[in-house]
Amino acid sequence: MMDFNTLELHTDPRGFATLWLSREQKNNAFNAEMIRELILALDAVQADPAVRFLLLRGRGKHFSAGADLAWMQQSAELDYHTNLDDARHLAELMYNLAKLKMPTLAVVQGAAYGGALGLISACDMAIGADDAQFCLSEVRIGLAPAVISPFVVQAIGERAARRYALTAERFSGERARELGLLSECYPLAELEQHIARWTDNLLLNSPQAMRACKDLLREVSHGAPTLAIRRYCENAIARIRVSPEGQEGLRAFLQKRAPSWQADPSSLEPRP
Repeated sequence: MMDFNTLELHTDPRGFATLWLSREQKNNAFNAEMIRELILALDAVQADPAVRFLLLRGRGKHFSAGADLAWMQQSAELDYHTNLDDARHLAELMYNLAKLKMPTLAVVQGAAYGGALGLISACDMAIGADDAQFCLSEVRIGLAPAVISPFVVQAIGERAARRYALTAERFSGERARELGLLSECYPLAELEQHIARWTDNLLLNSPQAMRACKDLLREVSHGAPTLAIRRYCENAIARIRVSPEGQEGLRAFLQKRAPSWQADPSSLEPRP
């Protein structure tokens, strides 16, 4: 398998791969390099006939804290067209993950913020710790979960997506299970044994049949994201990043102060 700076990609001889987000010192926050490497890693997995399914995991205490601060600061200084290119790379990642021919299973512990919910939602299935913390935090810093929104809506439904995208509330692994974002949740101490149970179960299934099943479900799904929706989302995040509120929100977040539309600095941290 390939060597990466921000990821680890391991294959199990039994016939599956594990793709690790591996920026533990940054709580697996993703940046442009990680997005590029994730796209390359998914291509490599797709091309390997020995891989029957894929696990997506995060090294350390957290699945992913969302976007990297340095990357966010850089995006605040870019023009619309550069932000659009940036959004298109993220969209390529999300759509490639969602359309991967083999089954995908996300495993979540600790924090899963912002774009991390997009990765989880783009997977076929997800399990996690019952005390994991999820948050669509973008509106707190003047942004919107644009590129990931089609996948989040598919995963938890429009009504719940409206609530959590508009309020930026945190919610637990147990709540994520109730919403359908997680298939199951378990005590953190028991998570590894349940991962083994899930992988053992998937290994019982015909690889060809699982791929055919994915194709079938995609074809019969009436809510599948279209190219038009993708383009709309890409343009939406590029526009909002260069807007006055988008710029103010990013600056305030990076300067650790309340943005202009907040009276109380303590409200910067998303909470239930």
